[in-house]
Amino acid sequence: MTDTAIALDDIDRRILNALQIDASQTNSELAQAVHVSAPTCLRRVKHLTAAGVITRQVAIVAPEKVGARLTAIVEITLDVQAAERMDEFEQYIGADDAVLQCYRVSPGPDFVLIIQVADMPAYHALAHRLFAAQTNVRNVKTYFSTFRSKFETKIAL
Repeated sequence: MTDTAIALDDIDRRILNALQIDASQTNSELAQAVHVSAPTCLRRVKHLTAAGVITRQVAIVAPEKVGARLTAIVEITLDVQAAERMDEFEQYIGADDAVLQCYRVSPGPDFVLIIQVADMPAYHALAHRLFAAQTNVRNVKTYFSTFRSKFETKIAL
């Protein structure tokens, strides 16, 4: 799998748009929705998956329904930005289930994290465990979401 974009035709785009809205559809339902035969649809989905365009299919869970009510957006600056130290930090952070997203960014901090936890005590415990205990973390700046006005996983094609 490479990071280069692959050429998508209209059928591929229709399939991807339909799957981004509802990936639980059967192949027959998807084929009907995008106006192609079921074998063509299945072949296209398999190709898009093999090419790395479709990386996985998941259920999106409502955080408030499972007790994860606090969203934190966290900026992290490291003391040492050598490639191996950045990789090390990413691996460490990536192992924690509360860290939903991790981005290397520039300019500014080294990383931006999206974290979902139950409440402020849970965040405090996470911050101590993930940030305060790490000798390479120089600065942590956290923003707490007071209201989510938009959340979308669909990429415009």
